[in-house]
Amino acid sequence: MTAAAQPLTARPAWKALEAHYRKVRDMTLRELFAGDATRGERMTLDAAGIYLDYSKNRVTDETLRLLTGLAVEAGLRARIDAMFRGDRINVTENRAVLHVALRAPKGASIVVDGTNVVPEVHAVLDKMAGFAERVRTGAWTGHTGKRIRNVINIGIGGSDLGPVMAYEALKAYSDRAMTFRFVSNVDGTDFAEAVRDLDAAETLFVISSKTFTTLETMTNAGSARDWSLRALGGNPKAVAKHFVAVSTNAAKVAEFGIDTANMFGFWDWVGGRYSMDSAIGLSTMLAIGPDHFRAMLDGFHEVDEHFRTAPFERNLPVLMGLIGLWYNDFFGAQTVAVLPYEQYLKRFPAYLQQLTMESNGKHVTVDGAPVGCDTGPIYWGEPGTNGQHSFYQLIHQGTRLIPCDFIAFVETLNPLGRHHDVLVANVFAQTEALAFGKTPQQVKAEGTPDALVPHRVFEGNRPSNTLLLERLTPQALGRLVALYEHSVFTQGTIWNIDSFDQWGVELGKVLAQNIIPELESDTEGPLGHDSSTNALIRRYRKLKRTS
Repeated sequence: MTAAAQPLTARPAWKALEAHYRKVRDMTLRELFAGDATRGERMTLDAAGIYLDYSKNRVTDETLRLLTGLAVEAGLRARIDAMFRGDRINVTENRAVLHVALRAPKGASIVVDGTNVVPEVHAVLDKMAGFAERVRTGAWTGHTGKRIRNVINIGIGGSDLGPVMAYEALKAYSDRAMTFRFVSNVDGTDFAEAVRDLDAAETLFVISSKTFTTLETMTNAGSARDWSLRALGGNPKAVAKHFVAVSTNAAKVAEFGIDTANMFGFWDWVGGRYSMDSAIGLSTMLAIGPDHFRAMLDGFHEVDEHFRTAPFERNLPVLMGLIGLWYNDFFGAQTVAVLPYEQYLKRFPAYLQQLTMESNGKHVTVDGAPVGCDTGPIYWGEPGTNGQHSFYQLIHQGTRLIPCDFIAFVETLNPLGRHHDVLVANVFAQTEALAFGKTPQQVKAEGTPDALVPHRVFEGNRPSNTLLLERLTPQALGRLVALYEHSVFTQGTIWNIDSFDQWGVELGKVLAQNIIPELESDTEGPLGHDSSTNALIRRYRKLKRTS
């Protein structure tokens, strides 16, 4: 059996980490810092516009040496090269994985099936920019001649989470004379609330679906068309002035009534959760303008190049991926909390949920064998300081180990007295409290009654990363997203899983298509599901008839 074919847990590097874990698992951050006066300065990395302090992790120099050794043994360097080269590393779908091409500069060469795809990428970007400028300047008007003032993006999954996260993150750079909304849920409430106070004559819909057949997206798109036509006199020609498409299915787009000249394409080597910097980001470009959008792409590319070229021990995504794997597979940590201390990043944890969990929530290797270890931790989080007054209690004094990523910025986009200093002080205070806690002796020294001492003790030894950036700019957002993209890739490579398919979302979608006509039927036909599902369908139909 070759080293490449060996199960991960049988590899020498994995065995060495298991032995090392047994030696250091009870070591505390208090001890680590006490034994190394330079740890807080030494265990940091400043690259690609991101400062990472990883000193408050339960790792030693030996831990990091062994983890990088695991990455080497797993063939991470070759895998990185294969991705950037355009190899078909998405093996279950036989596709290249080239979100890095979406932010490659003009003049770069990334070849897929003998074709350099970079010129195609820039052709789409130029088309998006031209359209965005026409809408933003008022040159593009609706069916009645009114200027477009409202943009609604209709998509789901990566066609929604990326655009809505980017819009919220970069709202400070958006055109405040325009309204931007996002509809994803097939629950009619989502659409109804999005359009409730809007004038259809001033509203543009961006329908984002690669195939133009996605059930939720096309259901919402159909409702959007009906809503628009009712308000615009019923003339089908109005659709072409109020709808554009991000898709690859020209026939379906034309059938819907959208002018295919206003269809923005992308490629099968762009996964949905990696697509926010493709044409899927059209609503983002409409909001912030082409120049800011290109600055965001520059931030992505900066981290791409760092990831591609930096040695593993000084590589931001590799280090974060390896440290996360250390907790997931050796300490048994099941979740990661992402805690942005920046209100504009309020949707960033939700975005990361799809990026990380859809990518690495896999139970078999690329060869179809059981992985033999845990993959895909659960990502979650909220902006600080709100989370401090809800779930931080569990992180500090609960029984579960929850590694945390704190994200902070040196400058605020909205200076207001001492607000920002108070905000950042909380970041530093929380990481310090999590790492070092408060001992029973310290609690007693404060005059706490003996009966209350156990309740006020903080065990500490709770790990965290601190990511510090200068300012939340479009470029900074691109850097952050690319950082997590490549961290996910690092972990997926070591687990030897396909981080770029998502077969787990398919089964429920197929079953739903079978159940929909059964719910809509007026006749009591036979049902072929399990007894629970059959009973639920019958009860729904009965109550629906009597409501």
